[in-house]
Amino acid sequence: MILDQIRMKSLFLLLLFCHVSSPVKHSLKTLYTVTSGFPNLPELMISVLVDNVQAGVHILQFIEGVQLDEQSREHTLFVQCGYDGEGFMSLDLTMQTWISVKPEADAIKQDWEADKAGIGSYIHFLTQTYPAWLGMCLYHGGSFLLKTVPPSVSVLQKSPSSPVSCHATGFYPDRATMFLRKDGQELYEDVDHGEILPNHDGTFQMTVDLNISSIKPEDWRRYDCVFQLFVVKKNIITKLDKAVIRTNCVSPVGAIVGVVAGLMLLSVCITALVIWSKKKKNIGSQ
Repeated sequence: MILDQIRMKSLFLLLLFCHVSSPVKHSLKTLYTVTSGFPNLPELMISVLVDNVQAGVHILQFIEGVQLDEQSREHTLFVQCGYDGEGFMSLDLTMQTWISVKPEADAIKQDWEADKAGIGSYIHFLTQTYPAWLGMCLYHGGSFLLKTVPPSVSVLQKSPSSPVSCHATGFYPDRATMFLRKDGQELYEDVDHGEILPNHDGTFQMTVDLNISSIKPEDWRRYDCVFQLFVVKKNIITKLDKAVIRTNCVSPVGAIVGVVAGLMLLSVCITALVIWSKKKKNIGSQ
């Protein structure tokens, strides 16, 4: 009896294991796609498929590089990691530690920091390689990378009571600044600095507004607009002269002249139409 029970149990387990180990195949695939020259596609895409089913869609961004201050000649390295469009981790190169931006990055931070030799080698690679690469790019592509295009600066005003705007457009690169001065001193009150915006041709534009409500007419000559383009020593200075202000406002005299001219033109057209109608009637009656 006991022997029969043992045999039955063994048979049950055998059948169970045979069922579990039935010939079902599973697959794990990683698909790498590299593109070039397609503006709406990333240069690198990675897809993970389990049993030919895509296992989730996420965006992983890893940015590393260097910035060079041309005045001090100092290099600043940076490493940042993003996940689904948000900050995830960054590297403190001085302390040789990772900084978690999200709680989900804590486990990865601990794992990467446990490899002291690996993080040291990575930082050594950054400090030795990126400054050399940047220097090589500046050497071979300096004529393009270091080119400068001066702007066209205009003084604009929508109406007599609206702010006066200094508008600079068509400059390159975007490392520029513009400010207003009074008697040679930079103004901070009643001044609104706009952002640097791109133009369709690859150049840039910017605007600085000045509230003129408290400015006396005789004091206009004391104000000017200063545009500074990076690596160009000479500034572009434009006086806030009422004579050169471009405005959409039409003077009352101009408006009256325009109305009168329009009425005269309309009167001439009506008179010509009446004369033509009478001539046509006379010809038809003959």
